[in-house]
Amino acid sequence: MSATVVKVQYARGVARWEPNARGRLEEAALDLYVERGFEHTTVEEIAKRAGLTERTFFRYFADKREVLFGGSELLRDLLMGAVADAPPGSPIDAVAAALEATGPLFEQRRKLVLRRQRVIAANPELQERELIKMASLAGALAGALRRRGVEEPAASLTAEAGIAAFRVAFQRWVEGPDGELSDLIRDSLAQLKAAVAET
Repeated sequence: MSATVVKVQYARGVARWEPNARGRLEEAALDLYVERGFEHTTVEEIAKRAGLTERTFFRYFADKREVLFGGSELLRDLLMGAVADAPPGSPIDAVAAALEATGPLFEQRRKLVLRRQRVIAANPELQERELIKMASLAGALAGALRRRGVEEPAASLTAEAGIAAFRVAFQRWVEGPDGELSDLIRDSLAQLKAAVAET
């Protein structure tokens, strides 16, 4: 009985699996944004630096800005889920639980997040996009609070106040080794509550 040899040919242009392509593209983009500036970096250069094709880039990101903002849906979903799962209590306590839940996500990616913030700080267009993202997160939090039975305008006020406290804590975390992000968020919210109680 003779062995059968099967010759397999791959069609030209068939996509191959690229290990950690998204992560490689993020790293390459951030390196280039820091080195050359966001405006002077092209998608072609990002893909080349990552050892991938432009086609692969567009499989993961709609454009080069999305490298910086592509995780917004994950963050929104995390916040909304944490508000839904928070134990019974005041609206600000539900928001606090949700915001504190984001701490580990950012801590795991601290180096990447710090480089991202450097790029955003150097570009007014990206700063505007970051503000839009924060407004979107506040809207998502308000919606999650309404689903818990919190009425307006309390839901929106609480969500906006929570995002403001988060931004202050996040800035402290980015600027120096003051502690873990979750602790800084807790501290910002405690100071907010204390300030409101004094008025």
